Order: sequence, then C-alpha cells, then structure tokens
Amino acid sequence: MQLPFALERPLVFFDIETTGLDLKNDRIIELAFIKVTPQGDVLERTRRFNPGIPIPAEATAVHGITDADVADQVPFCRTAKSLVDVFEGCDLAGFNIRRFDLHMLVHEFRRCAVEFSLVGRRVLDMQTIFHREERRDLSAAAQFYLGREHEEAHSALGDIRTAAAVLGAQLARYPQVPKDLDGLHDYCEKYAPFRTEVDRWFTGPAEARVFRRGKHRGQTLADVAREAPDYLRWMLGAEDMDEEVLRVVREALGEGAAATEATA
Repeated sequence: MQLPFALERPLVFFDIETTGLDLKNDRIIELAFIKVTPQGDVLERTRRFNPGIPIPAEATAVHGITDADVADQVPFCRTAKSLVDVFEGCDLAGFNIRRFDLHMLVHEFRRCAVEFSLVGRRVLDMQTIFHREERRDLSAAAQFYLGREHEEAHSALGDIRTAAAVLGAQLARYPQVPKDLDGLHDYCEKYAPFRTEVDRWFTGPAEARVFRRGKHRGQTLADVAREAPDYLRWMLGAEDMDEEVLRVVREALGEGAAATEATA
C-alpha cells in the first residue's frame, strides 16, 4: 500500500461490523485492519467474534454475517489484549470511525477491562474529509443534477421547487431507480429506514411486539410484562422516554396484569 505521506509510526486502517448501532448493547462481530509501518511493511487481518447475542436480521442485511457464521468464533474479549498490542503506538484511520467505529471499539475494550487509550493518537477519517470538501446540501444537488444555482436557498417554497426538480433529474439519470411511488418508497426505506421511537425499541406487529434493544432484546413485550414487569416500570420512569413508547409499555403492563389475574 502506497501512502502519499511519510509515516513516523505505524498507521492502522480499520473497519468493524456489528450487531447494531447501540454502543451499550450491541457488539462487534468482525474487525478488519491494515497496518502500515514506516518501513512500508503491510499487515492485513480480518477477525470475527461471537457476540453472545443474536444478530438482528436488519444487521445481517447490511453486512451479510449471520449467527451461524460466528457461532464457532471466540468472544471479542478473548483477543482484546492482542488487538490492543497490534494497535499499540499506532495512529488510526478509516471511514466514519470518528462518529461510530472508534466509539464502538472503545466500548468493547472497556467491557473487556482492557485499557485502550486514544491519547496522543492521530485519527484520520475519510468521511470527515468527504463531508467537509463535498457539499451535500440541496444547493449542491441543484448544481450537480440541474447544472444551476439554487437561487431560492432556505426559502421553504424555493427549496421544495428545487427538490422536485432534482427528483426529476435523478429519475432521468439513474435507470436503476424505480419510477413509481411504491418502488421509490421501498428504495428510500431500504437505505434510510424511517423509524419512530417505538420502532427503535420494538419489532413486529402491535399484538406481538419484540424488544430490539435493552437487556430483554429478543423477548416479546408480553413475556417481559408477565415475567419482568419491573423492567417496564423502569422504562416508565426513565427520563426523556418517548411518549408513544410509554403508551405501549403502559398497555403491556395492563395486559400483563390481566393475564396474571386470569391464570391465578
């Protein structure tokens, strides 16, 4: 690997795949890195880990890693010390590592009681460079797709006029993008799913909700209401909990109480 600058100490490019985006509850299931030394030596490695929790289907849809793929792998903590040794004295680089990957890595090491300090390290993020150098707002889209300035920028009516014109140009430019509303909705939903707070907490239909986060992830809301109602009461008392989530929890507690009385 040829770098456009000289190194005074090793530089590690790394990327991770995880069970999700929750730093507290999700886990790393794959870590790949390329370590480049000042002498030009290159070390490439990919390691997978058994997270000890199920990999959600939506996460598998992103990275293709299933529970079966990591069933025989060791937990992250088993190799945490050796990974820290590999990263010792190195600067770090990657895409989006400042916003996510590095935070998740720090949390994983902390869970393993392995010290991993960022003090003195230089952290290079290609996404940061991309976002700083390439404008990604509506004015930039107007210039790219329409070849003109967005003269009514930050005027609500002007913004939607330009947005509509950009959509027409996008549909003409990309033959693979669906040309009907249902298809366009599915296309956008696949890459940028809109989730309410209820969606962030639960999956499944209203009558059979399943926790997608927290200590009871993978369990049905009804089972938790019946077997661990204190957890739901904790949710009711948590600060900044979404009102719709609170409504769902209150209903579950009521149903759980009714079910307990019926079987008593």
